Amino acid sequence: MTDVDTREFSARTLFSRGQRITLTVIAAAIAIPLGLNLTLGIGPEPLWWGRMAIAATVVLYLAVIGFKLAMIAGSGRSSALHFDPGSLTVIADAALPPYTVLVPLYREATVLPTLVSRLSALDYPRDRLQILLLIEADDAETLDAAVTCATDPRFEIVVIPDSVPKTKPKACNIGLARAVGEFCVIYDAEDRPDPDQLRKAALAFRLSPQRVVCVQAELQYWNPWTNWLTRCFAAEYATNFSMTLHGMDRYRLAIPLGGTSNHFRTDALRALGGWDPYNVTEDADLGIRIARRGWDVRMMVSVTEEEANARLGNWLRQRSRWIKGYLQTWLVHSRRPYRLWREVGTRRSLAVHLTLGFATVTTLVNPVMWAMTILYLIVGPQPLEPLFPKYNLYGGVIAMLLGNALMCYTLMLGCVRRGLFAAVRVMLTIPLYWGLMSLAAYKALIQLLRPSKRHYWELTEHGLVRSEDTVETHNV
Repeated sequence: MTDVDTREFSARTLFSRGQRITLTVIAAAIAIPLGLNLTLGIGPEPLWWGRMAIAATVVLYLAVIGFKLAMIAGSGRSSALHFDPGSLTVIADAALPPYTVLVPLYREATVLPTLVSRLSALDYPRDRLQILLLIEADDAETLDAAVTCATDPRFEIVVIPDSVPKTKPKACNIGLARAVGEFCVIYDAEDRPDPDQLRKAALAFRLSPQRVVCVQAELQYWNPWTNWLTRCFAAEYATNFSMTLHGMDRYRLAIPLGGTSNHFRTDALRALGGWDPYNVTEDADLGIRIARRGWDVRMMVSVTEEEANARLGNWLRQRSRWIKGYLQTWLVHSRRPYRLWREVGTRRSLAVHLTLGFATVTTLVNPVMWAMTILYLIVGPQPLEPLFPKYNLYGGVIAMLLGNALMCYTLMLGCVRRGLFAAVRVMLTIPLYWGLMSLAAYKALIQLLRPSKRHYWELTEHGLVRSEDTVETHNV
């Protein structure tokens, strides 16, 4: 049961009525003065609007960069929950609470045997562990594989009806209705969680106040050395989960959850209405809804390994879905900005905008700024000089040179933090990776604006890399 109207936070509708009115007013406030100037010579000239657009973009860049640097700096005094193996004996096996593991699957027959083996190895009392394999009704191959290999009584196969939206959060909601555990966790098909992760999460909840309703474990990739793309991807994850989210935890900001290894109090999750089936980053959305409810998310030092995408097309599909979901989540929680501010406060509401919305906007704007830089290098400053008075020029130089250098350096720090030493030098090429992110961002924006693709879940193919191909022999 739920005690919240989930329609209020649903991404089923792109814009609320208030947002449509606001966008119309803003468009009119720009178009009317421009039209008056072009036709009658009244009001600010187009050059003024261009300067203001550049100035706003520079401020946005500096704000996003400053926020990321502040979170990374704050991670040095992280308050993330950390438990030594010896402390896990505090709760005897007989006193451990029942736990439910939700595993949404679609076209994962290839990796299912390995997944079942990994989950079977979880160090948790057998009579207190429920593992729900959530398999779509039209996925006969995965269903057959599950029947064959998931014979342990802890595993239950839950068939998800073939209906729209066909998304991971819809499957998780159906699984949540079947969950018997006091706590529950999400794992993906390729996940390799620490065997003692459930024990650590149970202890974390035992030692935390009731307002802590979610504990997020760290994610990292087990195949960083497959190619250049996986090195960059692993560095990004290392920086995000080992530094940025630890900084957000320290400052008690609203944490956009990762798609896996987030552990919940089951009753609190039901009170929130579960996941939004129309949001393709249901995890990030849930993290914000938890904060709006006045509850907390904490980071926990326990690792779940995943498979990094080693193929560009696969990576673009996954990344565009993430960006599309971040935009969905930002729009949902910006429907009533004053209410968001009232519920979470100034720091948290600013963090929501900087994390979900403004950072994505800069990814979309990047190609424009790069194009102007290339134009400057080819033809000189004359064509662009009118757009860059001193305040734009100095701010833009700081954002482009110092900002990019610092972002590159933070990724190097993330590599060092995770022991990915051979990837440090690869970070000198990270602007190429940012270019790919902009490509994915435009794909995400196009899909978001198309009703037929707005809630479309682009499937990520797993099992593309063999474990024996991932060993790095030059990590010095």
